[in-house]
Amino acid sequence: MTGVTDATRPAESYYHLHLVSDSTGETLISVGRAAAAQYSGVRPIEHVYPLVRMHKQLDKVISDIEEYPGIVLYTLTEPELRNRLKTYCTENSVPVLSVLAPVVRLFQAYLGGAPTPRVGGQHQLDGEYFRRIDAMNFTVMHDDGQHTDGLEAADVVLLGISRSSKTPTSIYLANRGIKTANIPLVPSIPVPAGLSELRRPLVVGLVASAERVVEIRRNRLLGLNAAQPHDAYIDREAVAEEIAFSRRLCAKNGWPVIDVTRRSIEETAAAIIALLKEHQRRISEAAGG
Repeated sequence: MTGVTDATRPAESYYHLHLVSDSTGETLISVGRAAAAQYSGVRPIEHVYPLVRMHKQLDKVISDIEEYPGIVLYTLTEPELRNRLKTYCTENSVPVLSVLAPVVRLFQAYLGGAPTPRVGGQHQLDGEYFRRIDAMNFTVMHDDGQHTDGLEAADVVLLGISRSSKTPTSIYLANRGIKTANIPLVPSIPVPAGLSELRRPLVVGLVASAERVVEIRRNRLLGLNAAQPHDAYIDREAVAEEIAFSRRLCAKNGWPVIDVTRRSIEETAAAIIALLKEHQRRISEAAGG
């Protein structure tokens, strides 16, 4: 879909988005989706080509672009492959952009000298990589209230009632190298002993509106063919009391609360990371004092 104006565009339309990378393609996928999200009336059909490092692989890419013209984004460090793709697109009036090129030029202008291209340079098996793997292992072991005797080793402990996004948020944080445990809150069940005595980890409560929680829970039960009309699990008043219990518990212990009703997992994680930095700063200052 090229050359279509807003006035002539159908209510819902599609275009092809080609993402060509000599590494995993994660950078391109993130950039492409972030840009595509700005256009609500049109949906991209993604063509992802990871690990493109040979001319034979690029042949397939060019063949697909020829069959399904659209936008082409790429991250290719090999000059011959990069120039060949760019030349084809330019000669055939296909919009094409090297996603990293403007950023690298900015770095070069500031730092001086030419960069040393490295395929998948952000995916090296270094200390940061193994820190993320360690965090992921810890988080999986401490999911949904498991191994609560090891919570002091966590960076973050998330509390929340069922369906408050604890697990996906924990996994996202772990992928950032943050050891995260999560504990389900049920009004009739005591919280783990020693939770209020934790000093090293940041403890955060996650809440959502009763309507949102009920909606998620009902959909889950329907998927399991287990929904009951009067089940307390999806009763709005019962859910509202669970949420109130969560808020009271956090207020009593001075734990911050994040409302995830209208937040994506990424937005929730960003808020937690900001709180964690401030928490760690206070701990550092206290230790230094």
